[in-house]
Amino acid sequence: MNVTIYDVAREANVSMATVSRVVNGNPNVKPSTRKKVLEAIERLGYRPNAVARGLASKKTTTVGVIIPDISSIFFAELARGIEDIATMYKYNIILSNSDQNKEKELHLLNTMLAKQVDGILFMGGNITEEHVNEFQKSDVPIVLAATIEENHLIPSVNIDYEQAAFEAVTHLLEKGHARVAYITGPANDPINNKKLAGYRRALEARGIAYDEALIVEGDYSYDSGIEAYEKIAELEERPTAVFAGTDEMALGIIHGAQDHGMHVPEQLEVIGFDNTRLATMVRPRLTTVVQPMYDIGAVAMRLLTKYMNKERVENHIVVLPHRIEYRQSTK
Repeated sequence: MNVTIYDVAREANVSMATVSRVVNGNPNVKPSTRKKVLEAIERLGYRPNAVARGLASKKTTTVGVIIPDISSIFFAELARGIEDIATMYKYNIILSNSDQNKEKELHLLNTMLAKQVDGILFMGGNITEEHVNEFQKSDVPIVLAATIEENHLIPSVNIDYEQAAFEAVTHLLEKGHARVAYITGPANDPINNKKLAGYRRALEARGIAYDEALIVEGDYSYDSGIEAYEKIAELEERPTAVFAGTDEMALGIIHGAQDHGMHVPEQLEVIGFDNTRLATMVRPRLTTVVQPMYDIGAVAMRLLTKYMNKERVENHIVVLPHRIEYRQSTK
């Protein structure tokens, strides 16, 4: 049978209230009494009921994390940042994959709330008005990580995606490339639109006309990078450089080019985005925009703890720094 708080109280010859105070770390217990209760807990193998404790304290010390795909290197690194800070602040994590499916995202959100989590970290693509309405109806705080909500109504942690893309494309243009292709992720993700805006701004700054034929939409994956290369290889006037919205797509571009006998970077320069571990696994090693995935996760979790603990928050929209890591896929 399960050992209850009543059994511990009887074993230690104290009240159930005293056992509760010991279990919850209340300092108002005599050391000798605390020792007696802890010894009884050890002898009986008592495990406090987290659900019952949560109902009593109105806190479950649990955070819900909704993530598009935990198998993704990008989101795995981000989740590690969340987990480390959660552990530091003694929160447990409930992790769910949403597959960037709107219905599933909203279902998971309500499932998390039904589990009485103290807060939610949300990562997704297209944040719709319906998402925002659900977020604002929540009675626990919600923070977005590596996710843009256009009206800045929901707290979030990101980098300046437009500026990062601008700097990457400007680097290629300054090397003399007049035709730079952009391999983007799905157009319904605001982050990809920010990157496209940075790409266009870089062209305008150099007086180069925007060419729709140089924009190829992928789905973030390696395979879509290979398919994107096939498309740009068919152009009458091929690009001499490529900016890819993710490292995985950039790897697909490099391998697609190599399969066609092209040499990177001598005949095609490539810049990726994210600086995942993949960037150093490909040959030539990938020049890429460094998006600090671990830090985004860690800072988002810390921001959430502030809201959960009613601490003062100065900036609910956090923008972390980025940089470009130059490697061998560019000259």
